[in-house]
Amino acid sequence: MADSQAGAPKSDAPSISVLTQYIKDMSFENPNAPMSLAPQQQAPSIAVNVNVNARALSETDYEVELILVGQAGEAPNLLFQMELTYCGIFRLQNIPAEQSAPVVMIECPRLLFPFARQIVADAVRNGGFPPLYIDPIDFAGLFQERQQELAKQDLANKEPAGKA
Repeated sequence: MADSQAGAPKSDAPSISVLTQYIKDMSFENPNAPMSLAPQQQAPSIAVNVNVNARALSETDYEVELILVGQAGEAPNLLFQMELTYCGIFRLQNIPAEQSAPVVMIECPRLLFPFARQIVADAVRNGGFPPLYIDPIDFAGLFQERQQELAKQDLANKEPAGKA
């Protein structure tokens, strides 16, 4: 007879649960329409910035914000600009405290990214442009960069006055 619990995770196994996902803030602007929708002589420069923020809601639950800000073209010939803050509420269970920050800042945004990417692509397409598909993001690299910046700031704050 098959054990009905065979596929279920052990109660002490580390786990991440997505409780909900939602758009917290979204903006799409096409400031030079309808001229911006005319055929362009050359492909516009496209810039996308990524940021991740998180805050604890309880001992096990975290709100993680994935912020994507981008634009095509440059002033005064800006084609479009967009901003999306896409969030998720995650529950971490049986994850050691020293490992929770990397999980929250790397794995959680990695789970949110495909949904945020599709929202951005649809918004840009609905704005009259070809969809903007954002390349995959190295959240581990972003986390490491942020940790290095914090370490540098910590070191700078600890230096005695008068030293550069």
